[in-house]
Amino acid sequence: MSRIDESRKFVPVAIAVMTVSDTRTAETDSSGDALAARVVAAGHRLAARTILRDDADLIAAQLRAWIADPAIDVVITSGGTGITGRDVTPEAFSRVLEKEIEGFGELFRMLSYQKIGTSTIQSRAIGGVAGGTYLFALPGSTGAVKDGWDDILVFQLDSRHRPCNLVELMPRLQEHLTA
Repeated sequence: MSRIDESRKFVPVAIAVMTVSDTRTAETDSSGDALAARVVAAGHRLAARTILRDDADLIAAQLRAWIADPAIDVVITSGGTGITGRDVTPEAFSRVLEKEIEGFGELFRMLSYQKIGTSTIQSRAIGGVAGGTYLFALPGSTGAVKDGWDDILVFQLDSRHRPCNLVELMPRLQEHLTA
């Protein structure tokens, strides 16, 4: 159940969007466009946006750069989460994640099952945290991006969401470094 407590202050976060595709361009990136539009419409800041080909080294390098950038709080990728030979986004994530948020992928597939049935097993959507930055990998279809944002991330990235949200945990993501 998702509930917004209007008495709480909304805290915008800076979100970078990466599309992973061998074929999409800035002109044809409908899933990236949908995600970027949703980020801004929710009141967050679109901190960066790029399109990278399905190459785990390139993806991991960009993730590391954004994780190291204090001006970026969240990275959301679209594409490369399937099971074909070129789908390597989860492998790139595994190179950089400090902690996986297992529930993200599980919840995404549960919600996706209601729309596409058993075909949802072909998604390896994943979430996690590294260097105090949240990382989420969504499938590349526009529908999957909308589902991931509209049904999960818009709430978890809203500081007013009750009973809890990811934004309120942000100050504590690196507390192990100061202990």
